[in-house]
Order: sequence, then C-alpha cells, then structure tokens
Amino acid sequence: MTTVTVETFVQAPMKFAYRAFTNATSLREWLCDVATVAPHPRGRMYLWWAGDFYSSGHYLEVEENKRVKFRWYSSIDPAPTEVTVTFMEKDGGVNVRMDHEVPSDDSWKKMAETFRANWQDSLRNLKSVLETGIDLRIAERPMLGIVPGDFTEEQAKALGVPVREGMRLDATVEGMGAKRAGLERDDVLVGMAGKPITNDFTSLQVAIAGKKGGDVIEVEYYRGAQKKKVTMELTRRPMVDVPFDPAALAKQARALFEPALAEIEKCFEGFSDEQAMKRPAPGEWSALEVVAHLIHTERFNFNYLSNLIDGYEPVADNFGGNITPSVEATVKANPSIKQMTQALRCMVEELLLYVENIPEEFTANKGSYYRFGSGLLQPGFHLNAHTEQIQKALAAA
Repeated sequence: MTTVTVETFVQAPMKFAYRAFTNATSLREWLCDVATVAPHPRGRMYLWWAGDFYSSGHYLEVEENKRVKFRWYSSIDPAPTEVTVTFMEKDGGVNVRMDHEVPSDDSWKKMAETFRANWQDSLRNLKSVLETGIDLRIAERPMLGIVPGDFTEEQAKALGVPVREGMRLDATVEGMGAKRAGLERDDVLVGMAGKPITNDFTSLQVAIAGKKGGDVIEVEYYRGAQKKKVTMELTRRPMVDVPFDPAALAKQARALFEPALAEIEKCFEGFSDEQAMKRPAPGEWSALEVVAHLIHTERFNFNYLSNLIDGYEPVADNFGGNITPSVEATVKANPSIKQMTQALRCMVEELLLYVENIPEEFTANKGSYYRFGSGLLQPGFHLNAHTEQIQKALAAA
C-alpha cells in the first residue's frame, strides 16, 4: 500500500477539530455540501458535493479527540480505500494529520496525487473555517448579484416563458455582475458558462465551480418568450465582517433591519386592509401575504439558529417554503395591515434577542457562528427584494 499524507496546524480547540470529522454540520462547513454521519464503528459516512460527486463509506475506528478512521469510496474510485485522521495538541492548537492508504500499483498513481491535492486544499479550508469562520469555497467564489425566486408552471405561463426548467430572478443587486449585464426581475436563467441552469439551485453552483471574481461568462436567459444571451463579468466577493460578540452582532443586524422594515411599512400608507388583502391576480399573493412570507423567513432563521447551536442542521433538496395556505393562515391570524406589520417586527425582534443570547460555546464554533452571522447581516437582500412585490400588489388593488 502507498500512504498519501497531508497535515495542517489549526489554532483552535481540540474538540472542534475532532468535531470537523464526526459531525454532519461541521463537515458541510469545510469539506462537502451535504453530509450524514453516525460516528461509531460501522456507522455511515455519506458525503456529497454539488454536481454528481459523492463518497459513500463508513467509520472504522473512532477515538474521541485522538483518532478517526473511515472507509472512502467515491463515485469515481475503482475500489474503496481507507483514511486515518489523527489529532495532536501542539502550541495551544491542534495538528491534524490525514493518512490516506491506496494500492501501490501503477493504476493508482494518478489517483494518489489527486487525493493529495484535494486533501491539501480541503485542510487549507478546515484551517480557515476553524480559525476565522470563513469558508474559502465561498470567499473565493464569485458573486452573481441575483436574488433567485421560485419558478412555477403558473409563473411561466404568466410571463410567457416557453420553458419550465430555469431560475427566475426576484431581483438583481445594484453594482454587481447581473445588474451590469442588464438582467432584470422575472428574467429566467437557463444557461451559464456553458452549463444548463434548472429549477435546482445547485445548478448555479455547478455552473460557476472553479470560476473567480473578474472572470467573464456567457449567460442565456428568457425575457418573456424571447431567448437572449449576454456576457457577464463575475463580481469579486466581499466577505462580511462578523463580530464574534453576539450583542454586537445583534446591534449591527438591527441597524440593517430597521430601514428595511420602515420601507415595508411605508408601502402600506394610504391603503386599506381590504386592499392589502386583495390578490393582484389568481395564483399571486396579496401584499399582506407577502408580509406573511417575510415573517416565515425570519421564523426560519430563528429555527435555523437553534439547529446550528444544537449541531443538527437540516438539509433539503430545495428552498421550499412558498406554501400559499401557510401565508393565508398567518394573514387570518393577523387580519390587518397594523397586525401584520407588527407581527413582522415582533418576529425580527425575537430573532435579534435570541442572537444577543447566543451561548459562548456556539460563538467559539467559528464556522457555524460566522455562517449564521454573515447571513444575518444581509437582511436587505430578501426584505428589499419583496418590497417591490408589495408595492405592485397594492397598486393592482
């Protein structure tokens, strides 16, 4: 057998280095896109990456904070191999060493070098996530500057788009690639960088895999019945400066939420409750139902934080959440403009109070904390994207 060895030193507590190989949420934060694990001998270890690559294996040995050994068998490997990870305290941090055993025959030489390069790259990201919270797969990935929306058959008919697979845009972000390329709300992306774009959000990830800010790609999209092509320069990604102090994080988030909430409330000035409940067209939401959707989003963020703190983050195949009976129920429970806008404010306030009380143990788990915090400090993307939808629904009423 030939052993491929890579290692890195991480300035982080031992328990988080060990957790990075034995917890599904932690594995997703530095190694793969989806994971499900049972960290005990013969326990499953399934890892999946956006696209069609995965490894289906199981744990062979598990010794807490010392050693983990697992079977690796990816979708492109000719046979299973074994990986041993050892953890050793050093200079106030942890030395993480990976030994990947592969057959010695010539047919595995190229595979062995591929393993070496990939594990080195992954351990580089592990170090970044555990020390700073920043996932280099995101930090080094370009931004498109789009707010994706759902794309139903009814929407396709209403927009006159002749396809059913694609990604409809709710909005584009000022100053970023999509906006500069001329893309608009309700454009439906169907191709990017030579790859198809479907209803599945991961098709976007696959299309820009390996791309960096400044790269120029071709985008295909439908605007109504007309198919168009445009070149788009990918935007370099600025990373959010997340304070590792829950009170400071909540304060920054509040400063961003407040103007967005005020703008939403301003939309309803001069309109009656009846108008706010009127749907502009069959299958479309009323203005208050859009507010209900925003309430549900912040409720999701509240529950998402709980899942991250618990270390059991749910994974879904798509965004979901746009269920009309659910928004109808929220409007029925709060049947006026005043009640609905107040309910949205209350949900945001509840979320921010929760953030203020994030436990110290979770703050130290930098990968999960940063991931949640960076999303929290960009609330305007979602709230502002739906402000125009509220205005149009009211205008139609």
